[in-house]
Amino acid sequence: MAEDRKKAGFVVLVGRSNVGKSTLLNALIGTKVAITTPKPQTTRHAIQGVVNDERGQVVLVDTPGIFRRAPDRLTSRLNEKARESLEGIDAVIYVVDPTRHVGEEEEIVRRLVDAVDKPKILVLNKRDLQGEFRDEYLDWQDDFDAVVEISALQEKGVARLLDVLFPLLPEGDRPYPDDLLTNLSDSFRLEELIREKVFLTMRDEIPYSTTVRLHETADRKDRTLYLRASVITESPRYKRMLIGQGGLTIKRIGQAVRKELEAVTGRKVYVDLDVVVEERWKEAFE
Repeated sequence: MAEDRKKAGFVVLVGRSNVGKSTLLNALIGTKVAITTPKPQTTRHAIQGVVNDERGQVVLVDTPGIFRRAPDRLTSRLNEKARESLEGIDAVIYVVDPTRHVGEEEEIVRRLVDAVDKPKILVLNKRDLQGEFRDEYLDWQDDFDAVVEISALQEKGVARLLDVLFPLLPEGDRPYPDDLLTNLSDSFRLEELIREKVFLTMRDEIPYSTTVRLHETADRKDRTLYLRASVITESPRYKRMLIGQGGLTIKRIGQAVRKELEAVTGRKVYVDLDVVVEERWKEAFE
């Protein structure tokens, strides 16, 4: 009897901003791969995470949320990245938030998904919140191969989503080694972690004007992990706010980074952060 062929494929997570795509990616992978915050523009790059089990391998691609308006180069490029991620994939997981009304932004995403001639799963996230607009999204169910209701935050329904997904994928060889969880470099993940803490620490307007640049990581003789990075912002006014009175705000950001890294690595961590003004950094964003 011939051995059963394994399934393998690239699957894109798509949806408007703040529907829980990155939280779902982390839940599917079983560890933190993508940063998560309650703020839009948290995800700025297409991030890959890998699921391996006896059925095969799924390469999940988390995408930036789609924005109806693009007031600057950064937002425009985020929209482009989301659209580009729909090319050359094997299936689509379209994540929606039934606590939010279907509006113009959602219709833009839906049209993008409709144009993809691949298997599609509609995922209603945040089932724990009993979204009042659930029926608006269920009206679309005939356009999808399956509908799955989940809570990514509570990791409920995630196993069923994989059960539904694997049969929709083609047979093939695994694109990545079995022990790989993500294609992200360590330096990129550190920059993203710092940016996450900036988003969680600062008021609404500041995170969207910032990015992070890692300059150095080093293992010191006492096994302390040392990292030095800059928080880049576009305005001297934001620089003052990021530093805070007596340097308290940037210190608080560094402490949050240190706490998470020490919990993950089991090592002492020293975080050396400064704030730099680059007024046109968004224009160079790729």
